Amino acid sequence: SKEKPTLGGTRIKPRKRNIAAPLDPAAFSDAVVQIYLDNAGDLELIAKCIESSDLNFSRYGDTFFEVVFTGGRTQPGTTKPDEGERHSYSIIDCEPQREAILPSVIYIQKILRRRPFLIKNLENVTRRFMQSLELFEENERKKLAIFTALAFSQKLSGLPPETVFQPLLKDNLVGKGLVLSFITDFFKEYLVDNSLDDLIAILKRGKMEDNLLDFFPSSKRSAEGFSEHFTKEGLIPLVEYNEKKIFEVKLKDMKSTLTTQIAEETEMSEVIESVKQRVKDAKLPDIEVVRILWDILMDAVQWSGKNQQQNANAALRQVKTWAQLLNTFCTNAKLELELMYKVQMQCYEDAKLMKLFPEIVRSLYDQDVLAEDTILYWFRKGTNPKG
Repeated sequence: SKEKPTLGGTRIKPRKRNIAAPLDPAAFSDAVVQIYLDNAGDLELIAKCIESSDLNFSRYGDTFFEVVFTGGRTQPGTTKPDEGERHSYSIIDCEPQREAILPSVIYIQKILRRRPFLIKNLENVTRRFMQSLELFEENERKKLAIFTALAFSQKLSGLPPETVFQPLLKDNLVGKGLVLSFITDFFKEYLVDNSLDDLIAILKRGKMEDNLLDFFPSSKRSAEGFSEHFTKEGLIPLVEYNEKKIFEVKLKDMKSTLTTQIAEETEMSEVIESVKQRVKDAKLPDIEVVRILWDILMDAVQWSGKNQQQNANAALRQVKTWAQLLNTFCTNAKLELELMYKVQMQCYEDAKLMKLFPEIVRSLYDQDVLAEDTILYWFRKGTNPKG
């Protein structure tokens, strides 16, 4: 009886099964609440205790921020408190003032520095709260707005602007005016520490810079409604910024339309009517209209590469063709003088037109755009030193 052969080499250990522990957010929430209660709401001490605790933050990050914001765990899909321990040192429970809320922002900043993986959880909870604004009391919404403004001021990680602004654009929230109220509190608080340029930068990152009217209920969604609301709230710089933005859009539209009409050689009467309408809509000052018209006319000229004579002929032909348009808007001596300055500056700065100034002025005079008195006044004391 020979021995049976055995397999040599290392012994293979049996693999352990991956046994998943069941989720227990309630126990985690109670443990965090207990830390708050043990330290009587002292955020310095709480941060140290949380730092040294062995709680599973990677698994229950959302629950942790629910406890920070509302004092305990909330019922799934709502902001209502769930059963279990609660504390009264949360952001929702404090006074709606920056002095009361700022310590919580700094506290969250400390936690995120130690546990950067929680940034995603802060984003999740913030997005959920923004989408559920109607479930909060008016006072609580104000606290959330102040917290958000301070978080941006302190450059808190985990709060990209789109996380805050995009969830607000739910039709039911906007329609009830909750979003407008929230965003007004946010703007007012943010502008205490920051400039309007900083606010615009945040709105740009949140893709809201050109869509501020989306925060307004449809009945108030107009430039007048915007100005009226924010003027009443004391945010005059924001109103001025928006008016300037609207003005620039209308100006761009006018330039684009006029450039197309000139390129297509549209009827003069139609062009004049179109410009008049847009000037009226944009409330453009007369001097600005004269400058814009000259720039657009010169931009539309087909310039030759090197031939000076061809360039001169093209420029003079353009002046002659569209003199009636210029004449319509040069209605007094002051505007005629402004046109002369504009021509003089362009002839000084543009090498193609360097020697053309006298000829252009002569052409404008022949076409009755410039009066003799205007040219004589310019000659005596109105000249610009350039050129």
